[in-house]
Amino acid sequence: MADIGYRPERGLPQRFERPGALRFTFYVALAAFVLWSFQGAGWSFSALVSGGPALVDFLSRAWPPSAERLPQLAEALLETFQMALAGTVIGIIVSLPLAIVAAKGMTGPGIISRSLYSGSRLLIALFWTVPDLVWALVFVITVGLGPFAGTLAIDVDTIGFCGRFFAESMEDAEKGPSEALTAAGASKLDTVFCAVVPAAMPSFITTSLFALEKATRSSVVLGLVGAGGIGIELKVAMDFFDYQLAMTIILMIFVLVLCVERLGNFARNRILEGSPR
Repeated sequence: MADIGYRPERGLPQRFERPGALRFTFYVALAAFVLWSFQGAGWSFSALVSGGPALVDFLSRAWPPSAERLPQLAEALLETFQMALAGTVIGIIVSLPLAIVAAKGMTGPGIISRSLYSGSRLLIALFWTVPDLVWALVFVITVGLGPFAGTLAIDVDTIGFCGRFFAESMEDAEKGPSEALTAAGASKLDTVFCAVVPAAMPSFITTSLFALEKATRSSVVLGLVGAGGIGIELKVAMDFFDYQLAMTIILMIFVLVLCVERLGNFARNRILEGSPR
């Protein structure tokens, strides 16, 4: 590790570059906007401190958790995970061909190829930027209440998430094998599936596991708008001030998310250990 400490024979340590007038003005404006954002967000230390007794009262009324409806809650929790798993799998399958078209250099130089590239990038951006809760509301209106609406919302959100990172992984893949296949006369499709996709596969799997973790957390929130799962059970418990039942649901959600994250970390570590250096 390089020694960056001060030594007399080296003179003064390197300082940050002094900003010019325009950059300094930008920094001041940015700091002012951040402070103004805190005000607009209603941030208040006094409200945070005064809310402490209410939080203590909630915790005292929510403990011990209720065990009356554990079978029904376990079934709802399983439905939540099924939504996350099914939505993630379908989203990954759909996002792969979309990401291939959206990655730079994966298609030809023609007008049609450029149009497909721009259209796929725009579609991925749309799916990525619109929150999954909004998609859930749209699909509840479209297909009605229930887990199918939540699964469709996770589908769309996963397509945006995986499509973006799949495309970036293929763009960052090592160019040597694909250039060698191209020089040997291989077609663009053969080059993509024989060189680019295998090189990016460890990143694909890691991104897919992150997508499953993300979908598991999202599926809980989607239930609050009627998209199935245990979220609706939590909403009903809070609406009826059944805090002991709500605490049970919160702990069950915590255990589910923790298990999915642990399994994802284990799988990622195994993949990284087995991938070529």
